[in-house]
Amino acid sequence: MARKPKLDIATYNRKRDFSKTGEPRGRKLKGKGDSFIVQKHDASRLHWDFRLELDGVLKSWAVPKGPSLAPEDKRLAVRTEDHPLDYGEFEGVIPKGEYGGGTVMLWDRGHWDPEPGKDPSKTIEEGHLHFTLEGERMKGEWVMFRLNGKPGERQEPWMLKKVDDEFAKPDEGDALVEHCVTSVATDRSMAEIAAGADVWHSNRKATGKTGRAKRKAGVGPPKFRPPQKATLVDAVPSGNDWLHEYKYDGYRLLIATAGGAATAWTRNGNDWTDKFRSIVRAAARLPAGCLIDGEAVALDKQGKPSFQLLQTLLKGGDGDLAFYAFDLLVDEGEDITALPNIERKERLAALLKAASPPILYGDHVIGKGEALFDAVCKEGGEGIISKKAKAPYKGTRTKNWLKTKCIQRQEFVIVGWQDSDKRHGFRSLHLAAQEGRKLKYAGKVGTGFDLKTIHDLADRMRPLEIAEPAVEVPLTARRGSHWIAPKLVGEVAFTEFTRDATLRHPSFVALREDKPAREVVLEKPEKLSKVTARANTTKQDSTNPFGIKISSRDRVIYPENGLTKGDLADYYAAIEGLMLVDMAKRPISLVRCPQGRAKECFFQKHDSGAMGPHVKHVPVEESDGEVQDYLYVQDAKGILACVQMGTIEFHGWGSRASKLEFPDRLVFDLDPDEGLDFNEVKTAAVRLRALLADLGLVTFPMLTGGKGIHVIAPLDATADWQKVKSFAERFSRAVAAAEPEMFTANIRKNQRKGRIFLDWLRNQRGATAVMPFSARAREGAPVAAPIAWEELDKIRSGAAYSIRDADELLDRAGSKLLAGWGQAKQKLPKA
Repeated sequence: MARKPKLDIATYNRKRDFSKTGEPRGRKLKGKGDSFIVQKHDASRLHWDFRLELDGVLKSWAVPKGPSLAPEDKRLAVRTEDHPLDYGEFEGVIPKGEYGGGTVMLWDRGHWDPEPGKDPSKTIEEGHLHFTLEGERMKGEWVMFRLNGKPGERQEPWMLKKVDDEFAKPDEGDALVEHCVTSVATDRSMAEIAAGADVWHSNRKATGKTGRAKRKAGVGPPKFRPPQKATLVDAVPSGNDWLHEYKYDGYRLLIATAGGAATAWTRNGNDWTDKFRSIVRAAARLPAGCLIDGEAVALDKQGKPSFQLLQTLLKGGDGDLAFYAFDLLVDEGEDITALPNIERKERLAALLKAASPPILYGDHVIGKGEALFDAVCKEGGEGIISKKAKAPYKGTRTKNWLKTKCIQRQEFVIVGWQDSDKRHGFRSLHLAAQEGRKLKYAGKVGTGFDLKTIHDLADRMRPLEIAEPAVEVPLTARRGSHWIAPKLVGEVAFTEFTRDATLRHPSFVALREDKPAREVVLEKPEKLSKVTARANTTKQDSTNPFGIKISSRDRVIYPENGLTKGDLADYYAAIEGLMLVDMAKRPISLVRCPQGRAKECFFQKHDSGAMGPHVKHVPVEESDGEVQDYLYVQDAKGILACVQMGTIEFHGWGSRASKLEFPDRLVFDLDPDEGLDFNEVKTAAVRLRALLADLGLVTFPMLTGGKGIHVIAPLDATADWQKVKSFAERFSRAVAAAEPEMFTANIRKNQRKGRIFLDWLRNQRGATAVMPFSARAREGAPVAAPIAWEELDKIRSGAAYSIRDADELLDRAGSKLLAGWGQAKQKLPKA
């Protein structure tokens, strides 16, 4: 039996710091005795707080799933402390870190009557209540009863159940929870409340207060912004600087999250949250302050997107909705539209790693667009979207996003219909599209309709009928026709345009309600050669990649296998988009080997200007007080300029140049004693992962290209170098002390006998670690390669990949296996 808690106003006051929270201080007030309220509360978990006025206070229960209108549903209701009566008007934000921290919405309110002849003050102590509600949302008879709790439970478990009456809905139990998403007091959504500053308002004379307190509500929901659009082209661009995605057959949506709430906008900024409730509910569980670009689709029995099925679902049909997210514009309050596409997708993958259907990550491949296009077309898909890997996000139609279609398909304005002598409704539809400033006739479509679509369209068109067509129509097409105002938009598939610019073999797909008629333009494929100067090329100019001249390409850099400076330059030219995700704008040190790895090599971290204009400088004050220019690169030209000067390896600081004193990652280098098997290193890495996870840190493994593994924990760059170094040292020494048979934190090699040095020294100001995808000046031309924990057991060496594996590394980087690698925002643990 659960221990009966002390439920009174003193308990309420004891749990709150009223200097920090805007909630009302508890005191007994004289009310009417029959009020009830429900507050939707996004605390550590979303729930609904159900409160009944009784004996001068609000008796309170937390209902995790909210009230159900189905009498067969019994909803758990955990009894909490009594609340003061004026809490019934509270709506706003309880500060993070305070008791119940999160967003609170006034979700329902009204009056209640106990069952006639029963004293609720007595029956609540006995463990049952029977009452009638007259709320704005909850109505009719309800019952509550106490359950036998488990030993050690501190709160009473109750059940809330709807009585079978005229307000019950056996088949729509969650109707209130799903459809009622705004405040009964302010008509705001949870997202709007979270973004607003109003945390408390009251007009109770008894409190002696009116007005409102204001406080920052944390990260609010991002505002709508126009989505980026793709240019239609006649061929798939080639080369590794393009990433390619499936062209989903659905409705474009932008989803803004606000922690417990979300908003879905169409590409024109219309709020379609209610139309896509299942998607929005799932998105509401994502972190606040994100703006995600993607496509809402309906999946058929084969798991493929079907636009016709989507139309059916939006009209109340049965089926599964999904949202394929393919871009991230705002990441927990940070606008990242200026970042390269590949980096935005890495962040998106990290954000969605814990997400579940219907939210899905829209995957991609790097290069190999032609192969993807062929596969999509063979499966009956619409086509693919190709995107420049390094391009920022622009809210316009750009040449950085290209679309290639398997068949021609686009929107047209419906400007009329032609009578049919064989079927009810119409024979065909007249179509047009915007060309310049006026509509241009595009022909007729007479196939692709089922009877339901014909009837629906006929009902939609009749009220729009006008005397004359809104577009110039050939006389031969006018017979038996009726004309309508150009307001309806339909999507039509066709094979091509004829010489007179009408459609050949058109077939109607569906009405489009997400795009206004004024935006429907004729969209004809542009020649790829006019869109990009690199059309139909499979390889860059090897002597001049990205405009950087590579001299002495035939000079052998790796004598054991004959790999040359040109081979190394080609590797970096292919991999640069991936490498810059971690290395761009980070102070770096170079390992230069002008005559090859077997000759003299040296570190370089300063530059007097000899590296050229594409290698940038950041002034750094060193420990002796002297200021020196350190190196960094921000694009492929910078990387290749370093290679031209004999660079093989790139090692980076733990911080970016823009935030030099605040590292954004922890790196633990597992450096084994001579003779230790690589399996020992893998075992140590897995153990280290678990120990860091105990402190709340998510980690990612990377093969160093040598004999070790780096275990990397991304940070949110809020702790300075001293704190990060102190943590790394204390953690490493504690691990070594606790597990001395496996680890040592002592740098001396004579202390490593049979053990692995847990190198924490890379986490101090000025120290560097090899960057992901950097080549190594070692035998075999190995590279530092990100891997997934799931595949570690199959890896046989820390040098499993080399500069000859660029294509494989590119494929891996675009796979689900490595989705979100190295992307996480984490605070440095206090322990």
